[in-house]
Amino acid sequence: MCTLAIDAVTPNPDQPRKHFADEALEALATSLRARGVLQPVLVRPLGDGRFALIAGERRWRAAQLAGLTELPAFVRGDTDDATALELALIENAAREDLTPVEEARTLSTLINDLGLTQGALGKRIGRSRADVANTLRLLDLPDEVLDLISEGRLSKGHGKSLLVAKTAEQRINLAQRAVAKNWSVRQLERAIQGTPKKSSKRTETNRAVADELNARAAHAIDLPVSVRALSEGFAVRVVAADRETAEQILAHLRDSAAPDTSQR
Repeated sequence: MCTLAIDAVTPNPDQPRKHFADEALEALATSLRARGVLQPVLVRPLGDGRFALIAGERRWRAAQLAGLTELPAFVRGDTDDATALELALIENAAREDLTPVEEARTLSTLINDLGLTQGALGKRIGRSRADVANTLRLLDLPDEVLDLISEGRLSKGHGKSLLVAKTAEQRINLAQRAVAKNWSVRQLERAIQGTPKKSSKRTETNRAVADELNARAAHAIDLPVSVRALSEGFAVRVVAADRETAEQILAHLRDSAAPDTSQR
């Protein structure tokens, strides 16, 4: 371990963490003014007396706010760009103070850049494959929703609930309503359950066929007939004015359904 001048250290341009809460940094800076930097940052040499951060950017930023001029550091001289990125990503993935979106993007980058499966990544950072998979699913949300989560206006739980909504438009509208009305996750789930579901192609096709059958029945049958589309098939309603007519309809249906034995 050594002590480095703060202005000799530069942040990692590939740092997966993009959001540093001002209040949290100020609180850490206050602590550093009183106690100094107790946990060293991890850096690698760039040459000409310069160093690039691998891990510890939050401490480095807070030390600057605190007006410190030096901070303790571990120097990794055998670290290339790829290894530095891996170390930074794994260090961030193991943190508990990342925003859910930063966490998901970090896991996605680890999987894509290092060629890891979700299960292998989970073992590497001490998390289950299911937890990794559920976190990654947040990235399926629209950018407008991800921004609300990054800003802390919606929680990770809100994000997971919004994934149940079928369309991007529904997810955005529900997210905005949740923020405006300060909904809990449970309240959001109830609202999602009340969202009309998008009709399937089969249902839309059945509705078109039902319209055609209703038009044909109006001209072909001298009885009130209605055909209604279902998700699977159709419902046909025939209104008979009296019992005799109803029995004639039933007899006609029975005869139509009876097997043809004339060819046997």
